[in-house]
Amino acid sequence: MLGYGVRGNLRQPILQAVEVFNRSSGFKIAVDVPTGLNADTGEVLGKAVKADLTITFHKPKKGVLANPEIAGEVKVVNVGIPPEASMYTGPGDVFLVVKPRPPKAHKGDFGRLLVVGGSETYTGAPALTAMAALRTGVDLVLVAAPEKTAYTIAGFSPDMITVKLDGDHLTPDHLETLRKFIDRSTGVAIGPGLGVREETFQAVRLILDYAWRRGVPMVVDADGLKAYAAYKAKAGSPTVITPHMGEYRMIFGSPPKGLRELALHVKRQASEMNLTILLKGMVDVISDGVNMKLNFTGNPGMTVGGTGDILTGIVAAFLAQEAEPFKAASAAAFINGAAGDLVASRIGYHMTATDLLDAIPEIIEMCRQGEADKLRRISLKPGRPRVAAGLK
Repeated sequence: MLGYGVRGNLRQPILQAVEVFNRSSGFKIAVDVPTGLNADTGEVLGKAVKADLTITFHKPKKGVLANPEIAGEVKVVNVGIPPEASMYTGPGDVFLVVKPRPPKAHKGDFGRLLVVGGSETYTGAPALTAMAALRTGVDLVLVAAPEKTAYTIAGFSPDMITVKLDGDHLTPDHLETLRKFIDRSTGVAIGPGLGVREETFQAVRLILDYAWRRGVPMVVDADGLKAYAAYKAKAGSPTVITPHMGEYRMIFGSPPKGLRELALHVKRQASEMNLTILLKGMVDVISDGVNMKLNFTGNPGMTVGGTGDILTGIVAAFLAQEAEPFKAASAAAFINGAAGDLVASRIGYHMTATDLLDAIPEIIEMCRQGEADKLRRISLKPGRPRVAAGLK
């Protein structure tokens, strides 16, 4: 009756149908997912069909395997989907992480994000991250930045809420102020525009340690990655890092040439460091050390400064809304590139990072509505090469 996408407890008339089904003495078969079972977690959504046999397709769902009392015996049927299909990002990745908005939703139900960034030199980067997160659907974003920088950021938009830190750059002394904001947040993004002072790097390490101890999801980008390169500790909470190739080399050394070899290298490093890596490039490589995806959206116009800050905001928004790091990174890579493709389809490659902001909700809505044809039409890249074989 209901399958993979069900969210929230069952309601009538489905609830009554499940009760009648469970009272039956016959052999019960569930197709794909027993109605009332969360396919990701195995949680029973109020009530669920108790099946003797669950026949699922392509790959077993985590929730089905996690709850054998509900699923019964599980059989996986091959329906002809090639293994490579699950290796590419697509609209489905976005659909999985966008939370439904019930009529009774309240402010804060969709996440509270803290962005730590900015310096006397860089004001735009943390602002782009914050605006991208808001466009992605997070409810509240606070930007913690040096005082003068924070005032400049607040002037960019009335949507901006800023935390004004003493001085003109981040220092270890600011941790005392930031702790209470980290504790109230459901996600933290750190790095955009921080600058490269040694005491700023020390502050980043202290903030990472504190957030990890508190179990707060983290996104680390830009100058935050430079701090992490010297620190290189295993993540203690859900964490995504978003390096470009230069930053990746700085942290992990030079990877092998070739996309397949590169992808496997990323997967190994992600496993070692207990985090998700979103390696930005012509083809983005995403791995959490277990799963792997490649993202082919995006175009040469996105070499303009600021598009990486926007990607950070999209990842952070999904993490702040309780998405798993790998799913958040996969969806964000697709959205960011597709937003750039949508802008390029309208004005060409001569875009700015701010042009992507309005395109983000358009892309998300296309994914939610299943408008795959529209998404294909705006894509500017040639067909995907068959590189996925052997990546697992």
